Amino acid sequence: MPSTHFLTSMRSASLLCAAVLLAAGAASAQTASASSGYSSSQDFQFMPASFDSPTPGGSLPGAPAPANGGGQYDNRGGGSNYGGHGLVSRLTWEAGGGANGPTSDSSPYITWGGNFTLGGGLRFNRYIKLLAEYQFIDDKLPGAIIAEAGATGGNAHIWSFTLDPVIDLMPRSAHGVYITGGGGFYRKVTNFTDPEEVEYCSYYYCGIGTQNEVVGHFSSNQGGWNIGGGYRYRMGGLFGDGKTELFAEARFLWINTPAVTTQPNGLGTTTVAADTKLIPITLGVRF
Repeated sequence: MPSTHFLTSMRSASLLCAAVLLAAGAASAQTASASSGYSSSQDFQFMPASFDSPTPGGSLPGAPAPANGGGQYDNRGGGSNYGGHGLVSRLTWEAGGGANGPTSDSSPYITWGGNFTLGGGLRFNRYIKLLAEYQFIDDKLPGAIIAEAGATGGNAHIWSFTLDPVIDLMPRSAHGVYITGGGGFYRKVTNFTDPEEVEYCSYYYCGIGTQNEVVGHFSSNQGGWNIGGGYRYRMGGLFGDGKTELFAEARFLWINTPAVTTQPNGLGTTTVAADTKLIPITLGVRF
């Protein structure tokens, strides 16, 4: 029959083994539970992003949506320099200058000189522009008119503000021709000059010299019109369809000036026939 001491030892060993087994089982269950929870969480996050809620166009989750307009290949802005929809895209400007001379029936009363032109307006399409033009003309007077007045020199100055359409006859070519013309307000001033003494000063001293001064004049404000045509060369653009154009043109200009018989500022009696007819020739640029 076993002793009491042996029974007590066996009971203690059994209790220790049971405690170790229980602890190991608890640890294993906790590890499995943690592993299962992590996997379940990952499956829950991944599935909605890939299949349940796809982004528009099949793009990856979180990627920015493509911008409207198509980037560098977007042509919705009009493409053509003549097809813009905004007012600014249709504005056009010009500047030019050149020479002008009278027709045969005006040559006894006005001679050759120069002109300067500025303009701005709207480009309606490839064919038609409408420009508001300012032009200044500086012509000399014939010797007979100057001698009749008793002066030593003279000139005729003409300022004008007109509306002038420009119609391109070859709008799809880099080289082309056009017709133009219009009408509006003209002011003509006829001046007679004599050399007068004037004082001039430099950095070191002052002295007396002479320069031509206006000693008599007469003027008129009238209507008038012009018509003509020209050649233009369009620069820039892949097919010569840029906005910048070099041009050379000639026009016939008629101003409804009245016949005049006068003694300007006490000078001799001067007679000028009605109407002023000139042919301005202008070189310039439009853009």
